[in-house]
Amino acid sequence: MHNPTDRVRAAYRRIAEADRPEVWITLRPEHDVETEAKALEERLATGEALPLAGLLVAVKDNIDVAGLPTTAAHPAFARTPVESAPAVRRLVAAGALVLGKTNLDQFATGLVGTRSPYGAVRGAARPERISGGSSAGSAVAVALGVADLSLGTDTAGSGRVPAALNGIVGLKPTLGLVPASGVVPAARPYDCVTVFARDLATAREALTVMSGPADDDPYSRPVPADVRLAPRGAGRVAVPTPAGLEPLSEAERAAFATVVTDLAATGAEVAEVDVAPLLEAARLLYDGALVAERYAAVGDFLKGHPEGADPTVSGIILAAEAVPAHRLAADQQRLAAYRTTAAGILDGFDALLLPTTVGHPTLAEVAADPVAVNSRLGTYTNFVNLLDLAAVAVPAGEVEGRPFGVSLISRAFEDQVALDLAGALVGRDPGELHPGAGVELAVFGAHLRGQPLHHQLTGPGARFVEATATAPEYRMVALPTTPPKPGLLRVESDGTALACEVWRLSPAALGAFLAALPAPMSLGAVTLADGRTVVGFGCEAVAAEGAEDISAHGGWLAYRAATGS
Repeated sequence: MHNPTDRVRAAYRRIAEADRPEVWITLRPEHDVETEAKALEERLATGEALPLAGLLVAVKDNIDVAGLPTTAAHPAFARTPVESAPAVRRLVAAGALVLGKTNLDQFATGLVGTRSPYGAVRGAARPERISGGSSAGSAVAVALGVADLSLGTDTAGSGRVPAALNGIVGLKPTLGLVPASGVVPAARPYDCVTVFARDLATAREALTVMSGPADDDPYSRPVPADVRLAPRGAGRVAVPTPAGLEPLSEAERAAFATVVTDLAATGAEVAEVDVAPLLEAARLLYDGALVAERYAAVGDFLKGHPEGADPTVSGIILAAEAVPAHRLAADQQRLAAYRTTAAGILDGFDALLLPTTVGHPTLAEVAADPVAVNSRLGTYTNFVNLLDLAAVAVPAGEVEGRPFGVSLISRAFEDQVALDLAGALVGRDPGELHPGAGVELAVFGAHLRGQPLHHQLTGPGARFVEATATAPEYRMVALPTTPPKPGLLRVESDGTALACEVWRLSPAALGAFLAALPAPMSLGAVTLADGRTVVGFGCEAVAAEGAEDISAHGGWLAYRAATGS
């Protein structure tokens, strides 16, 4: 990669070449960004660790960036914050450079990218078609090769639909994983900050940097102690029955079937489920009383500033003023029931695979029927935040010459699970969202891959770290248990290195291991060949008395292979 200054210059050349002024509401002067790039190079020269050094970021203009106006695509709403949103601050602290603020559907109300007085944002590759919204400019800035990554927001699908329509990656994290303070709300309990990039690894790295609670955001949440860190093996993935795919065209259904086949080819187990309850839940966001959240966010402002308001946006938001409190309470109860239903649908699965959106409308089609077209685009996205789920949207080829995309949807805080499955689908390792999270556990026998108790690791979502060996300080015996297990003992002399696997699992999962551990097994500190110490399986010394010493084989699997046991 070029140094940060070269990258900035290349980006501004690309902005001029692309000639898409509707992408930006506020574009910073090139000189200002270049000055920051040179300062960044000086920091790098001192050896400072900056994981996002020199990456260029475009920020949706409902997210605060210090010194730049926040308009939410309504000129009269403009204000200039003195402090950036936590998501932006964290990216900048990691070495990212902000190019400017991008265009959006006004007040993040829409999935089309055309509801803005700053102009309709056209699709990156097909300018006669929409870009998708509301994070329109952010997605197109990445798709055009201007920004390395961009920030959007997502309430109904705004971090996923534009990804699908522009052939890029969109990460919609668990609600509260990234603080939403410094963001103009759309429907506050269901809003989240999202990431666009051209590849999973870049998007994941940005999400890693931004994650973590903030004191000024009461909706932000820490990662729970029982979080799953990986799918079960190659994964078990739910897909819709044919009835659940009826909103798609025949060509889209064929493209989705190809993705399902490709996913199965990675080793994932695929099974059909009825997604009708999820699609029903989606209708609560706009057709139900939950739309009152839109009025609570910006309704009073729109009543006082009708000038500059998009008529479709103001119509949706202002109509919500008449929603009575008892209807909102009733729909919140319905939503709670749908969450229980969703948990049942996903029970036993690592994720749900869905098309990201339906069709790719032209600008003219949206102009002719803005509400109905917008509603179709949210068919498979509107329910996700309502049901407190996470999603990863990835490109999945083309349909009739236009981009087609799919999404892996997982339970709250199982973002890593969805990322891993998406990575397997596109053939790219996304890396770890929470590097170093959890506890490393060394296993030596029945919990190794392919062995009878391995499911006790994969069931709670343990993540494989490496195959390695201990320091030469141990002996191993074959214990007369069912199933057969090795016993590891630390010795003062005549020790040897013994093969093991290291897995990372949540603290809660490790606690469950310890609580269920049968005698004579134990958990304790084990020193590995590289000198680091991890938790590992051992056994009581008294149990090893009289047991066969198998240390000479170098490990359990080698012993069993040699003895045919």
